Amino acid sequence: MAPDLQNLLPGMPPPLSSTDVYAANRELSPAVTDHRALVYVPNSQSNTVSVIDQASFQVIDTFRSGGSEPQHVVPSYDMQTLYVTNDLPIGAGSLLAIDPKTGRPGSAFPVRDPYNMYYTPDGQFALVVAEADKSLDFYDPYTWQKLHSMAVPTCAGIDHMDFTADGRFALASCEFAGRMLVFDVAARTEVKTIDLPGGRSGMPQDVKLSPDGRTFFIADMAANGVYTVDALRFENTGFIPTGKGAHGLYVTRDSQQMLITNRHEGSISVWDFAANKLVNKWYIPGGGSPDMGNISADGRVFWVSGRHHGEVYAVDIVNWNLLARIPVGRGAHGLTVWPQPGRYSTGHTGVMR
Repeated sequence: MAPDLQNLLPGMPPPLSSTDVYAANRELSPAVTDHRALVYVPNSQSNTVSVIDQASFQVIDTFRSGGSEPQHVVPSYDMQTLYVTNDLPIGAGSLLAIDPKTGRPGSAFPVRDPYNMYYTPDGQFALVVAEADKSLDFYDPYTWQKLHSMAVPTCAGIDHMDFTADGRFALASCEFAGRMLVFDVAARTEVKTIDLPGGRSGMPQDVKLSPDGRTFFIADMAANGVYTVDALRFENTGFIPTGKGAHGLYVTRDSQQMLITNRHEGSISVWDFAANKLVNKWYIPGGGSPDMGNISADGRVFWVSGRHHGEVYAVDIVNWNLLARIPVGRGAHGLTVWPQPGRYSTGHTGVMR
């Protein structure tokens, strides 16, 4: 059964395709064509951000994150600002704004516990994932006034999410509970929890909707693979073993395949949507710990942080070879490759639609 795209979240831009939620992710919007082609790397253990030039593969700048333990660099819904999420100290936290036209930071400002951040598909709210507080906090994305809080007490370790094709629901991972949380975006209410087959021993991480809008893929770092959930009925449908420490999920620019980072074994698996199977597995030469990243605007280079190695890998995903291994700070985590094709950002490290 295909998603019903006649009943969208009010205010959400209509999809360009009824069969591909990522159809807009082929070309750069005029809104970002004057933005610098850079990679921004939050170094969680160094409290810094490394800035890499995409053309030269060199670190051209390093600046303080404006807080403690920066986790992700998140593009705003309108794609005009990048935000570094600093989620410590507990009970505090901050965001640091970066101007993508210059690559330079502004001043940090307080936002409580922003482990991760998303944007509702209508652009109305910045959705702060307050992991320590077990809360999803809805902010005005311009004034940064907190407008609503949605407590999620049964979702310990809430961290990553993605939205249904119609924008009305989201599926979020509960890393420390081995389950998933479904919530209604407009009503800001919990719909249900889905216990994963691995139970409380599981550690679900990144979440990604398939291009046809029918399936959610969930990387589970403890299960060493990817669970699938029906995106219409919100029920478990299967498991795909990929490798030790399955962590990040990235749909290719043509929406044909998905990259899966296996952090604990230094590999990247490739899922083919049409073939409905894994078609490749590539190991980083010399080892590594691929974590979070994104694909270049032209679709050729996958940039991914080496979480436990203090480095970034630039991988040619056409010929499958390592282009560069770039030293950065300690604890390199949710890096953003910018600019990205698409009409708007739903957050994280640049999930575009």
